[in-house]
Amino acid sequence: MSQTDDGLKIRPLRASDQARWRVLWTGYLDYYETVLPGEVYESTFARLLGDDPQDFSCLVAERDGMLLGLTHYLFHRHAWKLENVCYLQDLYTAPEARGGGVARRLIEAVYAAADQAGAPGVYWLTQDFNHSARRLYDRVGKLTPFIRYQRP
Repeated sequence: MSQTDDGLKIRPLRASDQARWRVLWTGYLDYYETVLPGEVYESTFARLLGDDPQDFSCLVAERDGMLLGLTHYLFHRHAWKLENVCYLQDLYTAPEARGGGVARRLIEAVYAAADQAGAPGVYWLTQDFNHSARRLYDRVGKLTPFIRYQRP
C-alpha cells in the first residue's frame, strides 16, 4: 500500500501474518483487560482475510519484516447518509514502536481506504483514560459530544 523513507510499510493483512497478528491483537486486548477464547481469534482472523464486504478489514504496519501495529475497520450503512461510513474498531501499536508515527500512519491508511470506498465518514471509540492515544486522536480527528450506552 504505502511505504515511507523510514521503511515503515502499511499493507493489508496476509495469511502468513497470523502469529504476529495474534501477538499484537492480544496486546490490544490486554490493554482493555479483555480475554477472548481461541475460537474468537480464529473467527476474527478468518473474517479479516475474507472477501465479504460486511466483514472487517485489517491493515498492518511493517518494518524490516516485523509487524509493529494493526488496525481493524469496517464499512457499514448509516441511516443519515446515502454512503457507507467507516468504523475503525481496533488500533494498536507494539510498545517498542510507540511514538514513531505507526498509529498515525495506520489511521491515515484507513482514511485513504474510506476515501477509496466512497465512505466520507470515519469514526472510532476509545476509553477516556487512554490519554496517550487521545493526544494523537485530538490531532487527526475531532472529538464528538456523543456518549455511548450499551445493553447491560
